[in-house]
Amino acid sequence: MHVPDGFIDLPVSAATGAVAAGAVAVSLRGARRELDERTAPLAGLVAAFIFAVQMLNFPVAAGTSGHLLGGALAAILVGPYTGVLCISVVLLMQGILFADGGLTALGVNITDMAVVTTVVAYALFRALVKLLPRTRRSVTVASFAAALASVPAAALGFTFFYWIGGTTDIPIGKVLTGMVGVHVLIGIGEAAITALTVGAVIAVRPDLVYGARGLSAPLKLRVGGELVDAAPASEPVPVAAGSTRKVWATGLVTALVLAGFVSFYASASPDGLEKVAADQGIDRKTEPHHTADSPLADYGVKDVDDARISGGLAGVIGVAATVAVGTGVFWAVRRRRTAAEPAQAGGNV
Repeated sequence: MHVPDGFIDLPVSAATGAVAAGAVAVSLRGARRELDERTAPLAGLVAAFIFAVQMLNFPVAAGTSGHLLGGALAAILVGPYTGVLCISVVLLMQGILFADGGLTALGVNITDMAVVTTVVAYALFRALVKLLPRTRRSVTVASFAAALASVPAAALGFTFFYWIGGTTDIPIGKVLTGMVGVHVLIGIGEAAITALTVGAVIAVRPDLVYGARGLSAPLKLRVGGELVDAAPASEPVPVAAGSTRKVWATGLVTALVLAGFVSFYASASPDGLEKVAADQGIDRKTEPHHTADSPLADYGVKDVDDARISGGLAGVIGVAATVAVGTGVFWAVRRRRTAAEPAQAGGNV
């Protein structure tokens, strides 16, 4: 759903740019409360993983494909504020390095794909978690539902931006029907990927899942043939740093394999927005991308003729660049929190 330059006029693009900048500023402050020494590097990995999975377009209808947006996944794994930053980093890397998503439309894309999806998904996720039994399975179920809802919400977001700032004269009813219809189908794929990923992390390290904190089921002991809740430990059991590094390494290798190898087999059909834009004529005023001459434009390495090698190298470079930039951003946010803590403690003496 990456909006290219030319779909939305400059006034609305500028307004959404201001909204996006404000959302990122608020998220930087909020992320200080969400990140710690374990989740800061995980957040950079989440951004890289979402970048990789977004390269895996899956077919959803005749001649149409979809891909992960990632707002729900990021919010549930590392927190809503950090989630907004994760998706923003991904969109920035895609726009600058790979000419994917317009630069003047960056504000539209961040507002729609990072803010709207994260806010809608996490609000629904928290509501469901409160209603469902306090188990890890409930977190996975809530993740599925939240991700499913986030994609048509983003489709509605684009429709709203097009309604107030579209550059072509297309009846808004046709845009709404086309966008929501196909993105409900894409949402099913988003929900499946999100639930599988959250479930896999919970199975290994539930303490690293932001949305699962405080929801762990109590330890059961068999007494007299019956299962009873064990008494809570007086102190939390420390987690070995090596196990965190193992999760990080496994996630990074998975992202590299997905982007460097599996992406070659992704659907070549246009995604939901591209299909609707072509069918309805929204794309008549599409402008050339400002970085169309980038060596990595269109997810291929310039002057590498073999399509498999070119796409694989581009994917690996993208994952490496995203994890580097993302980890740097989140470590900087974490360090600012660490530096602020002594000052706050001193002020409370």
